[in-house]
Amino acid sequence: MLGISIYLGKQSEKEQADYLQKMSNAGFKSIFTSLHIPEDNPEILVSTLKTLAKQAAQLNMELICDISNISIKNLGLSVETLPVLNEWGVTGLRLDYGFEPETISQLSRQMKIALNASTIDDNLYKQLQETGLDFNRVEAWHNYYPRPETGLDKEWFIHRNNWLKERGFLVTAFIPGDDRLRGPLFKGLPTLENHRNMAPFLAYLDLKSCSVDKILLGDPSIQSKTLSQFITYQNGEIPLRCSITTKSKESIELVNLNHRNRMDPARDGIRSETTRSYAQQDGKKLPPENTIDRGMGSITIDNELYGRYRGELQIVKRPLAADEKVNVIGNIIREDLPIISYIGSGNQFKLIITEN
Repeated sequence: MLGISIYLGKQSEKEQADYLQKMSNAGFKSIFTSLHIPEDNPEILVSTLKTLAKQAAQLNMELICDISNISIKNLGLSVETLPVLNEWGVTGLRLDYGFEPETISQLSRQMKIALNASTIDDNLYKQLQETGLDFNRVEAWHNYYPRPETGLDKEWFIHRNNWLKERGFLVTAFIPGDDRLRGPLFKGLPTLENHRNMAPFLAYLDLKSCSVDKILLGDPSIQSKTLSQFITYQNGEIPLRCSITTKSKESIELVNLNHRNRMDPARDGIRSETTRSYAQQDGKKLPPENTIDRGMGSITIDNELYGRYRGELQIVKRPLAADEKVNVIGNIIREDLPIISYIGSGNQFKLIITEN
């Protein structure tokens, strides 16, 4: 599942509603908000939370609130009356320090609960079992880390996630944005330090390979071109942005097809299984053109000298020498080169031309 973060009071009601609608349409179905915000007027906190909860419910988006004993008081509630948040439209609570196992278990029988993924240990796990925790309503959430050099180590992160999943927890983590960043540091809000200056979509793919079930944007927004990457992926294709150097209409037509990597993946390149038959059935002319050395990310099409391979499009995974039978017609943009490694056997991918 994909999700976003909303910071109360930072947008007008309409701006917030429009943003939620846009992200919901793009496949983002979870909202995280923090109630650890000093609030001189508790009535404003309650009002803004109720507004967000209503908007989330209208879009069938879950809403998880980070809460502490202090913010409970600011809401005018107590631990015993917390389930009233369900009536407001809040789906679940991410509990901060200070909640006893008995309280956590009691709340889990009434609403979704998120625990700190970094601090759950065998002792707490046993206590939660003994006090009747409803594990079907409990998730393990990692923090995001505003200060550079404080994000989690990836090796530890994977080990921790495997430990959590062995005990039945769903795991949530954060990726940074690339548009408006959250202050006061404005250095991104990732869970992993490796992701701090990484493109959000690439960070998303990386987290998916780390036993993470739910991935949320920590920062307030992402650029529209980044959102389009997520939309393409939600439609079942891995997007790769590229620049095209050829003027051949036949070659560009092949680039714009829907692509799927062969089930028997090659060591040296991503082989589109759709282009060869399309080119040959249509009798497209593919004379030798720009048969130069191929670097990682080169987009190539086998020309007419390659016989039955004529028309096969490939994305090069490792440097290869020039071949008179292979035309180099473009390149994956530098920012998207790491995405190539996530295209596995049978994966569909889409080439998005950004320069021609």
